[in-house]
Amino acid sequence: MFVRELSLRDYRSWPAAEFTLAPETTVFVGRNGFGKTNLLESLFYVSTLRSHRVSADAPLVRSGCDAAKVSATVENDGRELTVDLTIAASGANKATINTRPVRRTREVLGILRTVLFAPEDLSLVRGDPGERRRFVDELVAQLRPIAAGAKADYDRVLRQRSALLKTAGAAMRRGETDSVLSTLDVWDGHLAELGAQVTAARLAVVRQIAPHVTGGYASIAPHSRPATIAYRSAAGLEVDASDGGDEAIPHIRDVLADRLVQMRSKEIDRGLCLVGPHRDDVELVLGDEPAKGFASHGESWSFALALRLASVELLRDDGVDPVIMLDDVFAELDVRRREKLAEFTAGTEQLLVTAAVADDIPASVGGRRVTIGVSDDDGPRHSLVVDDDSMRNDSLVDEPSGEVPSE
Repeated sequence: MFVRELSLRDYRSWPAAEFTLAPETTVFVGRNGFGKTNLLESLFYVSTLRSHRVSADAPLVRSGCDAAKVSATVENDGRELTVDLTIAASGANKATINTRPVRRTREVLGILRTVLFAPEDLSLVRGDPGERRRFVDELVAQLRPIAAGAKADYDRVLRQRSALLKTAGAAMRRGETDSVLSTLDVWDGHLAELGAQVTAARLAVVRQIAPHVTGGYASIAPHSRPATIAYRSAAGLEVDASDGGDEAIPHIRDVLADRLVQMRSKEIDRGLCLVGPHRDDVELVLGDEPAKGFASHGESWSFALALRLASVELLRDDGVDPVIMLDDVFAELDVRRREKLAEFTAGTEQLLVTAAVADDIPASVGGRRVTIGVSDDDGPRHSLVVDDDSMRNDSLVDEPSGEVPSE
């Protein structure tokens, strides 16, 4: 699998951009803040319908514009599909596949599969549970697009039920008990059903990726303690390696439904939804200790890398070699980890790399070099290509009069 064409319009710092790519390594070089990460982020958005940097879509739209447009033509085993996404600053997004409008944007999930390594990955180990839940949900979106739809529906139900809980206490004090409880019963049923689907999909992915995480960590840090990954349900659901998948949904639904009944009074008192997969965590363990709080800086980076390497292997197990993207990650790693990452990605069909300093990239990583600069000649500062070594046999792109990265 590889991206053949990438087109952006009004996406973050890019008013317009057109890239023709190939199944090879492409390195985007430019100073921090010049917009090179935005290129990788746009492709990650096509594959997961979310950014790896922000939780909302509005920041993806260039300042002063109503919408951003991302178009990616993806070739997979001789089949070519073009995804066009319109990302609205406010309101609903739109999508087409080969110019055909789709009813829901999530229908594009699965067309492009990516694994993105970024400096933010350290938060997978050291950050809040939400970071680890998002990691698993991103894999679910690529492996099981239907289950990703359940997550979107769950989030909608969660918002609506949470709003009801905020008003439930006052309503019950007014004597509106029957109305409040009957409405909560309805939303409890929806939350338990969709929550079971989300949890089952996560369990299945964690079960599949677990051996790859252990193996990946051992290859990066062979003298460290063994690494393991497990899913922890805040609802008290007893899970093991055999759980997950559609067959687990009825059991999980019953557990969630019972827990909702038990926690109802406390939820009304606090005005919060205290039960469901939005409160779960993914446990990362080194030896007998949780990695968060006990792993050294080097061990934390090794674990973060292991999670991404395992993601690649998991997608390959599913029959697709994903596009691998390395966002300025070499600058964060010591020499040994740089070499290990370069070795692992050497056989990748398409590798996209960003770097602020070209010298941060190991010598073994060759390929095309594209230099990214900025200009403010036509108004607000914006990103543009100032040099592309694939064009040297023809003509170089003229450098802008604005600031460009020094070599």
